[in-house]
Amino acid sequence: MAQSQGWLKRYFKAFCKGFFVAVPVAVTFLDRVACVARVEGASMQPSLNPGGSQSSDVVLLNHWKVRNFEVQRGDIVSLV
Repeated sequence: MAQSQGWLKRYFKAFCKGFFVAVPVAVTFLDRVACVARVEGASMQPSLNPGGSQSSDVVLLNHWKVRNFEVQRGDIVSLV
């Protein structure tokens, strides 16, 4: 019984350490580098979401290009 409690305590401690490292790294990555967004509606047709209202596309928004003003003709820009 004592061994199972020690194993559980070590597992929980390792999980907390990993969690408190992974969450800030993930939040920083999604805020500064890129994030994932879902495109819905007819505003982006026919490039994205060609099926209309019954389907949606998932896109990766690149924050580096916008931050460094590397936007070129033909790029899709998302404003929030």
